[in-house]
Amino acid sequence: MDCIDLFKKAAAAMQTDPRYLELDAARRENDMDEELQNLIGEFNLARLDLNNEASKMESDAARIEELNKRVNDLYGQIMASEGMVRYNTAKAECEAMVSYIDAIINTAMNGGDPMTVKQPEGGCTGSCSTCGGCH
Repeated sequence: MDCIDLFKKAAAAMQTDPRYLELDAARRENDMDEELQNLIGEFNLARLDLNNEASKMESDAARIEELNKRVNDLYGQIMASEGMVRYNTAKAECEAMVSYIDAIINTAMNGGDPMTVKQPEGGCTGSCSTCGGCH
C-alpha cells in the first residue's frame, strides 16, 4: 500500500475523531437553524448593498456609513449566536488537530522522526523559524 492510500485511510479515520464529529454536528445544526440562516441572508444582502453603494461613481458617504454599520451589526449578531460560537470553538479544535498533523508530515518530509513530534502549543504561524512546538 502506498503512502497516498495510507493518508486516505488516515483522513477517513480523522472523520471519526470527536473533534471532527463536533464540528460536523455544529455545521449541520447551523444549517438547520432558520433564525441564523435568515441573519446570514440579511448580512449577505446588506454587504451586497454596501458594495454596490461604494462602487458608485458618486456614492453617498452617509449611506455607506449606514450600510457599513448594518453589516457590522449583523456580523456581530451572527458571530455571537450560540450555534456560531459552538461552530467556531469546534473549528478551532479541528484546526489545531490539522496543524498537529501538518507538523508531523513536515517533520517527516524534512527527514525527522514523525513519532517524536509533540502537539504544538499555541497557534501555528506557518513559519517553522518562529516555531518551537513541533520538535
